[in-house]
Amino acid sequence: MQDGTIISKQRYPSPHPKLHVFLVTYWSDGLKVKGFLVEPKEKGQYPGFLYLRGGIKGVGKVRIGRIVQFASYGFVVFAPCYRGNMGGEGREDFALSDRKDGHNGARVLFNHPMVNEEVNVFGFSRGGVMGLWTALEVPGIHKVVCWGGVTDVALTYEERVDLRRMLKRVVGGGPNKFPERFVARTPLTSIKNLETPVCIIHGAKDQNVSVDHARLLEEELQKHEIPHTSWIYYELDHYFPPKVNRHTVKQLTDWLKK
Repeated sequence: MQDGTIISKQRYPSPHPKLHVFLVTYWSDGLKVKGFLVEPKEKGQYPGFLYLRGGIKGVGKVRIGRIVQFASYGFVVFAPCYRGNMGGEGREDFALSDRKDGHNGARVLFNHPMVNEEVNVFGFSRGGVMGLWTALEVPGIHKVVCWGGVTDVALTYEERVDLRRMLKRVVGGGPNKFPERFVARTPLTSIKNLETPVCIIHGAKDQNVSVDHARLLEEELQKHEIPHTSWIYYELDHYFPPKVNRHTVKQLTDWLKK
């Protein structure tokens, strides 16, 4: 079966009267992977919004309220749970093989009858690398948003002592022992090939993913003259307060639709 094909769709409780939510099984890289799909009830053509979650396994899993928030601005939203989660097949490997689950999530949207030609990518936290790789490796992505996003996996290893054990297990060792394995997961060296405008959103006081990740991405985009915009919130950390969050969501959905 072709990558990006939906195998099954199961209705899921929706907190929004104008939106349908489904738990979907889709085909990705020879695996049956789970994801959440949010569609407007009103028939029509809408831009696609690929939501790439942060974390790994049970940490940072897809929140229905969050993806419904984006869909309410007039998008068909698809949020992969990544392989090995929610009963899906396979095992996550932190932006190596499992980044194909993001790529094929984009294909789910390109194939969707309610999606116009625009498919946008949004990556939060660990989803930052997933989103950038999707924009680099899937033709035709409209725009990409990197919110509090990881852009350098070796930098994450250095910064997050609490994640080192997990990263060693997933990658096979640390960046001193296997630098090439960290480079293979890090999109920065390939940014010159990006054909997609980028919006960078980051809290300067972020302790989970330092603002250095945003700065490194910004430098590469500037160097290669790739259109981008940066919204750095100097008083904020990884999670924005509700009022600022709502304002930022409105701002970024307007940017996507420009």
